[in-house]
Amino acid sequence: MTNYGGKAPLSYNKYLKVEQLIELQKRLALPEKHDELLFIIIHQTFELWFKQILHELDATIEYIKERRIMRAIRNLRRICEIEKILVAQFRILETMTPHDFLLFREELKPASGFQSTQFREIEFLSGLKDERLMRFFDEEFAIERLKKRFGDETLHDIYFAFLKERGFAIDTFESRVEAVVKIIKDIEKHAEEFELEEALIEHDEIVSKWRYHHIKMVERTVGGKIGTGGSEGVGYLQTTLAKRFYPEFWEARTQLEIE
Repeated sequence: MTNYGGKAPLSYNKYLKVEQLIELQKRLALPEKHDELLFIIIHQTFELWFKQILHELDATIEYIKERRIMRAIRNLRRICEIEKILVAQFRILETMTPHDFLLFREELKPASGFQSTQFREIEFLSGLKDERLMRFFDEEFAIERLKKRFGDETLHDIYFAFLKERGFAIDTFESRVEAVVKIIKDIEKHAEEFELEEALIEHDEIVSKWRYHHIKMVERTVGGKIGTGGSEGVGYLQTTLAKRFYPEFWEARTQLEIE
C-alpha cells in the first residue's frame, strides 16, 4: 500500500488495526469455554454493522433533504443488504448447542442485548422513538448518543416532509396513509415518492425479520428462561414484533382498493 509522508508503507494490518482488533475478544468464563469466542465475535460483528447502518442512515436523511432521491434510495438498498446479513448471522449462533451456551451464560449477567445502544439509535433514527428506553442505560457514552438521536429528525419525519413539499397532506395519521395510497395507485406519476417508500418499507420489514429470527434463536437456545438482564426473555422479545418504523406504509396496504 501507499507510503505516506516518508513513513513505513501502509500495510493491510496497520490500516485495519488488525493487531488491536483481534485482541478485543475477552472471554469471561474460567476455565475458558470454546463457544464464548463465537458469541463475542457475532455480537461485535453486529455492532460493527450497526455502525455502518447508522452511517448510511445519516447520509440518507441528508440526501432526502437535498432532494437527491435516487441517491437516498441507493443508500437504503445498501442498508437492506447489510440487514440481510445480520439476519443470516443468527444461523451461525444456532450452531452452538443449548448446553454449550449455558456453560458461560451466567458470566453475561446482568448484561443484555437490550442494552445495544446502536440498535436503539437505529430505531430512533428510523422513526421509532421511545424515551422510556433511555432509563435502561447508565453508561455516559450511551446516554449522550441516545439523547442526541432522540432529538434528531428521523427518516419518518423527512419522508413525510418530502411528501408535503410534493403537495400531499400529512397533518394526521389518516392523511399520511391516504397520501401513501395515492402514491401506490399511480407509481408512474409519483415514481420518486413510491421508490423511496418501497426502500423504506423494506428496511422496516427486514428489521422485523431480524427481531423474529432473534426470538427464535433465543427460544431455540434457552427456551423460556429469564433473560440475562432480568427481562422475561422470549416473552419480552415477542412483544417487539409489532413494532413498525412506518405504520402508515403498512396501513396503506390495508386501505388500498381497486376503483
